[in-house]
Amino acid sequence: MMKTKAQHAVLFALALVAGAAQAQQANDPFEPANRAIFGFNEALDKAVLTPVAKGYQAVVPELMRQGVTNFFGNFGDGWSAINNVLQGKGEAAATMVARVATNTLFGIGGIFDVASDLGMERSSEDFGQTLGRWGMPAGPYIVWPLLGPSTGRDTLGRPLDLAWSPSLAINDGGVNIGLSALNLIDTRANLLEASRVVDGLAFDKYTFIRDAYIARRRNLVYDGNPPELPEDKEPAEPATAPAPVPK
Repeated sequence: MMKTKAQHAVLFALALVAGAAQAQQANDPFEPANRAIFGFNEALDKAVLTPVAKGYQAVVPELMRQGVTNFFGNFGDGWSAINNVLQGKGEAAATMVARVATNTLFGIGGIFDVASDLGMERSSEDFGQTLGRWGMPAGPYIVWPLLGPSTGRDTLGRPLDLAWSPSLAINDGGVNIGLSALNLIDTRANLLEASRVVDGLAFDKYTFIRDAYIARRRNLVYDGNPPELPEDKEPAEPATAPAPVPK
């Protein structure tokens, strides 16, 4: 199983490389500030998040870690269902509702991903994607402390994305803080292999992640079929003057 995770990490990193190649010109007017915040996030990740995630991965059995991932994924599927509705994707919305119902009822609150075994594919959507679907431009690239890469559009959608959490169903501050911490640690642990590959591939990690993030978000908004960028279009051939009529 660990070998499979490593292979997925490599594929993830290569997908980022491909995405970076597509993001021809990043809209990054705040690059100096973004780089400073990126450096802070990297230092925090190296000093705190990565060691904790490695410890979590070493101590917690894989089956339990997968159950944690499934639990938070099932909760996120509910938000994806709502965003599919907002985007007018009726079939995807119905599938996501069925996923949540199936995993909640038969997967013991989402700990087991029964829906995927039954062929119900996940169609993840967030409010930033919904705003993009409604025609809002991505806006400038922004790096936020702790939250990481974003754009102007994704920043507007992030509060609603963050608000959709188990705290909606659990009215206990201490439990909610613990669940948020567990979600963060579990997410970071799932990305350990991918981050190792990216560290080995990227000469300028900031630029690599920025371009990959922008390309990936654009790809998600257009469901994997984004329109051609202006700089990708072949220049029109110059019009030729008509040949002179011989006298």
